[in-house]
Amino acid sequence: MLGKVYDARVVRRLLKYLAPVKSQLALGASGIIMRSLSTIAVPYLVAIATDRFIQTGDIGGLKTIVIIFVGVALLGWGGRYLEQLYLGYVGQRILFRMRTEMFEHLQRLSLSFFDHNKVGRIMSRVQNDVQQIQELLAGGMLYIVTSVLTLVAIASVMIIMNTRLALLTLSVVPALAIVAFIWQRYARRAFIRVRRAIATVNAQFQEGISGVRVIQSLTREEVNSEQFDSVNREHLIANVNAAKLQAVMQPTVEILTAVATGLVIVYGGSQVLAGEIGIGVLLAFILYIRRFFDPILELAMQYVELQRAMASGARIFELLDVEPEIVDTPQAIEIPPAKEISFKGVSFSYTPGVKILHNIDFTVNPGETVAIVGRTGAGKSSLANLITRFYEVDEGEVTVDGYDVNLVTQQSLRRQIGVVTQDPFLFSGSIEENIRYGRPEASRQEVVEAAKNARAHDFIASLEHGYETQVGERGENLSAGQRQFVCLVRAILANPPILVLDEATSSVDTNA
Repeated sequence: MLGKVYDARVVRRLLKYLAPVKSQLALGASGIIMRSLSTIAVPYLVAIATDRFIQTGDIGGLKTIVIIFVGVALLGWGGRYLEQLYLGYVGQRILFRMRTEMFEHLQRLSLSFFDHNKVGRIMSRVQNDVQQIQELLAGGMLYIVTSVLTLVAIASVMIIMNTRLALLTLSVVPALAIVAFIWQRYARRAFIRVRRAIATVNAQFQEGISGVRVIQSLTREEVNSEQFDSVNREHLIANVNAAKLQAVMQPTVEILTAVATGLVIVYGGSQVLAGEIGIGVLLAFILYIRRFFDPILELAMQYVELQRAMASGARIFELLDVEPEIVDTPQAIEIPPAKEISFKGVSFSYTPGVKILHNIDFTVNPGETVAIVGRTGAGKSSLANLITRFYEVDEGEVTVDGYDVNLVTQQSLRRQIGVVTQDPFLFSGSIEENIRYGRPEASRQEVVEAAKNARAHDFIASLEHGYETQVGERGENLSAGQRQFVCLVRAILANPPILVLDEATSSVDTNA
């Protein structure tokens, strides 16, 4: 029933997330087993109570059965408690670990990765795909195993009680297997389309929110809404089609359950009338039929979840397997405080064959202030990206105090360089927290001094809460010029030997 959807490589990698919580997983599994045992025991107790005690008028025996029945109910309650408590814990721990691992991995990836991957699609993997894996590992796999064991146990009990009635009940299983086989082929494709559609919706949504100022300034609200409506409608259609397929299984199981029940009642009833079996056995079989087909339905639904989880796992590991393009060599050294920058025959392109920089040579000596001017797209920002080694040069070399940037550690290199870009980025929090981002240990006095050096202190002090002013997401509570001022203060406070300003004051009133 798993078919091609089962990916052993994905499963092996997923199992490592269960190792730290194996004790809690075992307790959750024991809870599932306890609940399953109580489910299996009830019809059998009904048969004993009816045939041995009710029909014979044995009140003492009936009281004993009631006590046992209460014990079985408590067993089921305890099992449900253990299942929900510990599997819930397992799920949250897995969710925590996977999100942490993905966040840390994304923080290490080179900028070129983000140039070619939309944030919305990445967020879809971090949120939706991780959630899908959590649901599988926190119970889905156990439910599959437990459902199979429950089926075997119920079938065994029915065969022991009455072989003919058991075979009659099982006679509808081949029909169900055929339906399930046909259904899973269509379901797999349907749920792949759903995953692709939600990734597209998330990417479009993220882009629409991030660029809302541009959208409103160009009065593109209606056009963007139409574009989003188009991709959202594709997601709706994909989900509706998947829901139609998912809805097929339960009615199919219900019909086959009714057929099996009818067969058992007709044949079992005649057996009761003939005195070959007790009415308690017939009642037990009627109860067992429902309990027998419920795990089959559970397996069908878990198959859907397994399809989703395998696809999600493949996407997650595809992301986790991406290697940073910029890595330190084993021989990389820690660079001492540096002041000189040199470009020697540097050529560079973001896309192979499309040169942004060609054979660039220049040197900036200690203490010099150098301005580089050029038209948009001439490669000014690319120079800043190469100094900090966010990208690798195609030809030539970039050196800092004579050290090739490819031969020093990235962290030691970037500690020497402060970069302020024309697109200022602020984190949620206060102005002071943003200024101290590069030097968390800096005192308030040092923060104020840096702001004065950048001529930003007056505007910060004029705000109602001064340095404690909350900037909002991406600094939305400040103007573009104010955001650039804060970023400039942040760079000055870090006190790097080299300061690179990439149109860092393009939105600042230079007469202020």
